[in-house]
Amino acid sequence: MRPEEAAALLREKDRILLVTHRNPDGDTMGSAAALCSGLRRLGKTAWLYPNPQVIAKLLPFVAPFYAPEDFEPGFIVSVDVATEKMFAEGYAGNVDFAIDHHPSNSRYAPLDCICGDRAACGEIVLEILKGLCGGVTKEEADLLYIALSTDCGCFQYGNTDAAALRHAAELVEAGADNARLNQLFFRKVSAARIQLEGLIYNSMSFYHDGKVVVALVTDEMLRQAHATEDDCDDLAGLAGRAECGEVSITIRDYPGGHSKVSVRSGESFDSCALCARFGGGGHKMAAGCNLPVPPLEAREILLKTIDEVLA
Repeated sequence: MRPEEAAALLREKDRILLVTHRNPDGDTMGSAAALCSGLRRLGKTAWLYPNPQVIAKLLPFVAPFYAPEDFEPGFIVSVDVATEKMFAEGYAGNVDFAIDHHPSNSRYAPLDCICGDRAACGEIVLEILKGLCGGVTKEEADLLYIALSTDCGCFQYGNTDAAALRHAAELVEAGADNARLNQLFFRKVSAARIQLEGLIYNSMSFYHDGKVVVALVTDEMLRQAHATEDDCDDLAGLAGRAECGEVSITIRDYPGGHSKVSVRSGESFDSCALCARFGGGGHKMAAGCNLPVPPLEAREILLKTIDEVLA
């Protein structure tokens, strides 16, 4: 369904629980919190599932919407979750309605509003809130600006189209404090993050005349930099800074000897198609997957697969 139809559906529901994805980013959390706020303005009982992996920068914006332990939902909505494997850590229930912008969404929910042409899920939620409430409050504008700007890399990523810029302007006009939010999420980082970035840059390797760039992020690097999860936001963007690179891959240690893989690319390469070979998905120029091997082995597997694709 379209956003206006989603608004009509949500207007009929109550006791709503909003579920985000694991390893949450600004889009899933900002979009869900803004929608929760709008639903409350309509008099609905609405809460967010308390995502335990939210980073410190995001927590103050979303914690006021976290559900109490005894909340029993009547309708469950996922926000920016591409597959049921990506539900927030600890959530094991079903979902009644999915709001998403990933074309690769696995259609796990019986009802959905999936707009694969949107740069961020926050754009869809903005349209839903306009249908529900006629507009957004300043708080909701801040939350949706976080959603949109983080998924567009402060409007530097290839998914930043004219519609995304128009929506960003609309949010600023509604009161979003873009100067403060840009500084918080894009300009200021911890000393540990600076140390970690140096180690990641040193780990980078180049293939196919520099067109393919691979970066490793290991637990040992985090220990050396004294970094925590709060210092690991958007690490996938670092490898893409190499001017010669057309495909950038970031491989991170994952519990149990697994690897979390993030792929970014230009228009000439389908990141989603690559990740789909390993059960992942996303967008053409930004996708991810998990491999059941350590990072060094994952690198070899991915490079062999890229060789096959490029051939």
